[in-house]
Amino acid sequence: MAGLNKVVHSYEQALDGLSDNMTIMVGGFGLCGIPEGLINHMVKIGITGLTAISNNAGVDDFGLGLLLKHQQISTMIASYVGENATFERQMLSGELTVILTPQGTLAEKIRAGGAGIPAFFTATGFGTPIADGKETREINGRHYVLEHSLTADFALIRAWKADTMGNLIFRNTAANFNPMMATAGKITVVEAEHIVAPGELDPNHIHTPGIYVDRVIQASFEKRIEQRTIKAITE
Repeated sequence: MAGLNKVVHSYEQALDGLSDNMTIMVGGFGLCGIPEGLINHMVKIGITGLTAISNNAGVDDFGLGLLLKHQQISTMIASYVGENATFERQMLSGELTVILTPQGTLAEKIRAGGAGIPAFFTATGFGTPIADGKETREINGRHYVLEHSLTADFALIRAWKADTMGNLIFRNTAANFNPMMATAGKITVVEAEHIVAPGELDPNHIHTPGIYVDRVIQASFEKRIEQRTIKAITE
């Protein structure tokens, strides 16, 4: 990787500097838009003690579920447990610290972190256990909870297209948490389906400017379906 060319050619290069007990943000919603190869490489190298910020943890045998399976995550900051039995079991047994956060609040905590905003007030969660131990304030007759923003040592992102300078385009719902997380990592690593030369991406269609991106790696994705529903054919 030299100058403005942010392309790396191995997962070792992509995750250089990642070590035990770091905080990672991982894009995706369930299995949609997750950086599969980066997750698989973390499993391979055995990083442990991670704090993982992600909407949820996929399924038991794929995505972040693999890191949970190998007990490499110590804390999950997420909006729901979903359909991951390992996630549920580890949370209920106390093996895993889980900080459940309303989905909109989680998104805003990440966006604020990327924007350099240390905290913000939201009405979501007031009067519930979500607000326990947090500062609250009444503003214009409505009660609010103070939420602190989130940043990470590494943001692991999946994009549809990237150019070699790190400009990104996300496709449809695979965007989900990826654009905001890309801004909130000290080191942002992107797995892209397609990598093109500078100038090939229409500037009007770029979702994340390359200034936020540190490394880009070419990847192929399994694109597993989380839930498959088939309509019965009747004669």
